[in-house]
Amino acid sequence: MQYQPQAVRPTAGHQCARPSPAEMLHVQVCSNDELSFLMEAHDGLSATIAQRSGFKGLWASGLSIASSLGYRDANEASWSQLVQSVERIVDSTELPVLVDGDGGFGNFNNARLLARKLRQAGAAGVSLEDSCFPKLNSLIGERHPLADIDEFCGRLRAVKDAVAENLVLVARIEALIAGHGLNEAILRAHAYADAGADAILIHSRKSTADEMLSFVTEWRNRLPVVIVPTTYYRTPVSAYRDARISTVVWANHSMRAAAAAMRRVCDSIAAQESVASIEPQIAPLSEIFELLRYDELAVAEKQYLQPR
Repeated sequence: MQYQPQAVRPTAGHQCARPSPAEMLHVQVCSNDELSFLMEAHDGLSATIAQRSGFKGLWASGLSIASSLGYRDANEASWSQLVQSVERIVDSTELPVLVDGDGGFGNFNNARLLARKLRQAGAAGVSLEDSCFPKLNSLIGERHPLADIDEFCGRLRAVKDAVAENLVLVARIEALIAGHGLNEAILRAHAYADAGADAILIHSRKSTADEMLSFVTEWRNRLPVVIVPTTYYRTPVSAYRDARISTVVWANHSMRAAAAAMRRVCDSIAAQESVASIEPQIAPLSEIFELLRYDELAVAEKQYLQPR
C-alpha cells in the first residue's frame, strides 16, 4: 500500500495551498519508495536544531519528553504535559511531527481524546503501542504485558474515527519486546492493519536487526514499516533500504547527547569553580540567538515599536 498524494487545489490568488502536516508526514512514512528519517525532538530548541541539520520530519519522543520534565518513561508525565511539549515542538519548526503517544494513556476514550488534542496542537501523526497502562519503557525491565488484540484495535478505530485523515496513525507492536515471538507480531500487525492503521512500527530490543528483518520479510509490506534502531544501531542503513522499510526513527539521541554534555559541563564547573575552561566547548550565545531568530524580533521592533 502506497500513499498517492492528492492534487493540491490552487487558491484564489493562483498559489498552491501548503500541504497539511498530516499530508507531509504521510508522504514520508506511508511509502516504501524512499527511506525517510525522523529525528527525535523533546522541546523547541531540539526541534529547531534538527530542522537546521536537514531532517524533514520529527519524532516527539515519549522517553525524551518525560526525561526533559524529570519524569520516568512510565506514564508519569500526563497526556496534557505531552501535548504541551508537542505544541512547543510544532511551533518551533515547519516540520511534520509524529508523536510517541505511548498506549494512548488508557482505553479507547483516552486514546481518542489524546489524538484530538494532538491534532489541535498541530501534530502530524501519532504512534500508539499495544501496551497496558501504565506502560514502562520498552528497553528496561522484563515485564511488558501486552494489550488484548481486540481491545487495542478498538483504540485504533476510535482514533481513526476521531481524527480521520488529519493524523497519520502508526500502530506500534511490542510483541517482540515482550518475548512473544514473530508469529504473535505478525498476527497483531494484520489485526491493526484491518483496524485502520496507516503504518506499522515493529520494535525490537535485540542488538542486531535480525529479529526485526524477519518480521519485515514475513509481513511483505502490507503496510509501510517504521523501525527504531536504538539497540541495533550498528546495522548499516543499506539493510533498511534493501528491506524496503519506510521510516527510521532516531528516537532519543538529542536528549541523550544533551544529558551527556550537561553532565560534563556541570562536573567541570563544580570541580574548577570556573567556566573559563569549558567556554570553548559549548555553544556561544550568538548561536542560540541565531537559532531562535532574535534577528526577526529586532526587525519586528522597528516595524511595531518605533513611531512612524
